[in-house]
Amino acid sequence: MPQNFIFNSNKKRKIFLLFFFFTAIIQAQISPVEKMAAEGYAKRFSDTVASIKIQHQALALAKKNKSKEDEVICYSYLALTQRRLLHLKEFMHYADTAYYLSQNVKRIRSKAHAAVAMGSLKSYIEDKPEALNYSLEAYKMFSEIKAHDQCAKIASDISYLFYPASPAKEEKYAKEAMAHAAKSGDPESLLYARLAFGSFLTDNIETGGKKEWETAMNFFKETVALAEKNADKIVSKSNIGIAYVNLADLYTKDSQPINEKAFLAALEKATAIARKYNVKIIFRSAIGLQGMYFTQKGDYIKAELLFIDGIKYQNTLPYTDNYLLATFYSCLKDVSVKRKDFEAYYAYDTLFTKYNQLKYNESTQSKLQNAEARYESSKKAERIKQLELENELQQKNKLLGYGIAGVLLIGLVFMFRSYYYRQRYYQNREDFLKQEQANSELKMQLMEKETIENLAARLSLERRLLRSQMDPHFIFNALGNIQSMILQKDTIPAVSYLNKFAKLTRQVLEQSRKETISLEEEINTLKNYIELQQLRLNNGFDYVIECDENIETDILIPPLLIQPFIENAVEHGLKPQENNVRGLIEIYFTEDETGQNLTCTIKDNGIGLAASRKLKINDTHQSLSTTITDERLAKMQKENPNAGFTVSERNPDTDGQGCIVIINIPILQ
Repeated sequence: MPQNFIFNSNKKRKIFLLFFFFTAIIQAQISPVEKMAAEGYAKRFSDTVASIKIQHQALALAKKNKSKEDEVICYSYLALTQRRLLHLKEFMHYADTAYYLSQNVKRIRSKAHAAVAMGSLKSYIEDKPEALNYSLEAYKMFSEIKAHDQCAKIASDISYLFYPASPAKEEKYAKEAMAHAAKSGDPESLLYARLAFGSFLTDNIETGGKKEWETAMNFFKETVALAEKNADKIVSKSNIGIAYVNLADLYTKDSQPINEKAFLAALEKATAIARKYNVKIIFRSAIGLQGMYFTQKGDYIKAELLFIDGIKYQNTLPYTDNYLLATFYSCLKDVSVKRKDFEAYYAYDTLFTKYNQLKYNESTQSKLQNAEARYESSKKAERIKQLELENELQQKNKLLGYGIAGVLLIGLVFMFRSYYYRQRYYQNREDFLKQEQANSELKMQLMEKETIENLAARLSLERRLLRSQMDPHFIFNALGNIQSMILQKDTIPAVSYLNKFAKLTRQVLEQSRKETISLEEEINTLKNYIELQQLRLNNGFDYVIECDENIETDILIPPLLIQPFIENAVEHGLKPQENNVRGLIEIYFTEDETGQNLTCTIKDNGIGLAASRKLKINDTHQSLSTTITDERLAKMQKENPNAGFTVSERNPDTDGQGCIVIINIPILQ
């Protein structure tokens, strides 16, 4: 069958590139202006005037809103509309404008639309390498924003562009188009992608067999069914016509007798769409396939009538398609030869020669226009690059000028600030040194004063402490008892107690001048003191001193803190006690969990606090021991908040009669 009417692989790709699809589906990022432009573009088949008018209104609104992003998209739509009308000059103008403006916007969607327009222009003027570059650029950007509808259409056109150089890439992008179309859920995008993948399957028939034909046939039947089901939702009616023509063409490739009914039905639907929407290439293909079928079948009259009907329809249009007329007259010549009607052949040949020459002239002119357009486009691209370089250079020079001025200004400011702060530094340093000198002198005076006051207070406290430890009554009574023992010739006890008294006196004198003593030294001093008190009171009481097993006796504590409380226990608790009651003093040492404090608990079974307070009214004994001890512990609280003591009455019901004293003594390092 002659190749004038059949959609072979090469011609099919040219047809699809001719009807490059650019409808934008509303998504989250779409603006009202873009939506308006898309709606206008959708009317390009049904009402061209309204289509262009709406798109210009959208462009005016974009300019009013000062939105360069929307301007780029409007120019891109206008460019593709002009392609539909075959207006190359306007097509090129709008495409170049869209792409030039897109260089100064950031929105990916706008840049992608501009790249699509430029890719369509390059394919129209048969510059396939540049068409691929722009289409791949647009495909990448639409993929980033997940515009699956646009990706499906662009991937389909990329698949056509790779034919016949790279079958592997043709298949790859056809499959990607199908995947994106499925994700978009848009019937029009799905039809567009299925036509691309169906074209790939049709190519396989040439190198395959029956199985490949069945695969392609089933696929196109499904495609036609999809198109019929969603005809109202598919704006590009030409794609529906192409689906019918491709299906009819597949019927002619069957090794079995052709299914005439299905073949003619598909072509009739394609012809109806071509007449309604004035799609010349579909009309030519549909009429041509039917005529060639009847020619091969031997029904020359019906074939001739079809070709003549096609010529009549073309003559009713406001323009002349020389390519279509030349093709029809060529077919009529073939029919005349088969009918052996040489007179008709001569007439048809004359007209064929006429239109074929016109077709050739148009083709030559078209090639020249395309070549000129490619030159103009490349020249504009170079000019744009040159302008960009000039702008970039001007911007760099401007920035360099600003930079130099800024550096000079910063240098002047730095020099002024350096001089100013240097002067301030020296002045402040001089003032600081003077102030520091004055502060040092004042500090020395204060330190001298504080040292003298502290020393005086310490000496006063030591004297008071010494006096409190060596109570005159205690000394007199102890010496009197020792003297009594000597007179009674109790020599051995007298010597023992005299040694204890001398040792106690030495311990008190030594410890009163120390900052710290060990717990063992404190316990020894307490034993000597308590035993002398026993002698003084005729052994009228007993005592117990116990340490917790986990206490080390070499720990260091402040000296002479416990003895005053023993003195109080003896003087105010045990001494006033009745003679028939045996006195008892209990002393216990424990250590807290932190290891920072030693707790000393003193218990006596004396008359208690209440009775002792009543007797103090007539008591001439004045002990300052607890007052001095309280002052010492108060000073220790600055470094150890737990230092201090408590005095309380024992519970007669549970703990017996008497007093209990708890002293928290800081353990010193």
